[in-house]
Amino acid sequence: MMTNKVWVFVDQFKGEALPASWEAIGEGLNLAGTMGGGVTALVFGKDAESVAQNALHYGADEVFFADDETLADYRAEPYVSLVSKLAKENPPEVILFPTTTRGREIAAMTAVDIESGVLVDVVALDVEDGKIVATRPVYAGKILTKVTCDARPLIITLRGRAFTKPEPDETRTGVVTKVNPALSSDDIATQVIEYTQAEGGVSLTDASVIVSGGRGVANNPSLTPPDGMDEKEAEIWRAQQGFKLVGDLAGVLGAALGASRAAVDADYIPYEHQVGQTGKVVSPDLYIACGISGAIQHLAGMRTSKVIVAINKDPEAPIFTLARFGVVGDLYDILPPLTEALRQRLGK
Repeated sequence: MMTNKVWVFVDQFKGEALPASWEAIGEGLNLAGTMGGGVTALVFGKDAESVAQNALHYGADEVFFADDETLADYRAEPYVSLVSKLAKENPPEVILFPTTTRGREIAAMTAVDIESGVLVDVVALDVEDGKIVATRPVYAGKILTKVTCDARPLIITLRGRAFTKPEPDETRTGVVTKVNPALSSDDIATQVIEYTQAEGGVSLTDASVIVSGGRGVANNPSLTPPDGMDEKEAEIWRAQQGFKLVGDLAGVLGAALGASRAAVDADYIPYEHQVGQTGKVVSPDLYIACGISGAIQHLAGMRTSKVIVAINKDPEAPIFTLARFGVVGDLYDILPPLTEALRQRLGK
């Protein structure tokens, strides 16, 4: 085994790595360039040889690869135990994780196992006087703070799309070191019974463009709901018509469909679409907010978007203070012609 100071956990599922993992390798290369040494990638799973090879193509110098039936389905215990075992045997300076659902869980539990520190949702990394300095948002994203931690190995989760993904080089080679699992099947308490396929569409976490709707999607009293609906049912029906317009725009742009917490809490749209402090934290190139007033909780989840466009009929809506471009008007009047214009411009 090499003695690289920088390790990167590659979050993969069924042989497909999440793009945030390659962003983490890219940032790992930057750290390694300053600290010396190379990058070791951690790839665990069943039949994930292609992911291990891709890690080399994206810049890793070595891959610790575990190919075992106990790692076929994601369960925290075998993954965490193996990361902890490797980190204790040959401690690096830092282990980087993408801030994904699996990445956050493994990072937190590994920090407990190896009695180390963890810095979460980091958006920038530097090395100053030999110390790793992490920049992360606090106070609902209103302030960026620089933090350090003396614990080693230091565990850091990186916000998706906050770092540049390197270009893969398929001619790159490296060392793939096979490692054995840390737990046997009998040692793992959790069992996976079945999977339920989630609704298709573009992933919010990975999307470069997101179009989101808020409570304003239901504010069209001119729409006449079907007979027999009570007041709440009529409200949800109107919201569904509004989200169809939001979804049409997202479809033309190849974007992910998002929503505010208020829209989710009102049962307009399922939770998996929620953007915000208690939903998905996103950093797309373009974020279009339709009928979203801009509560602090929502702004915390999309504040780091590169370009924000707000569409709201209330000129005093807080979302306009964050938006680069603002359109004051009813989304029911604005979205249909906007979608059609983009459809013609993009040839869709």
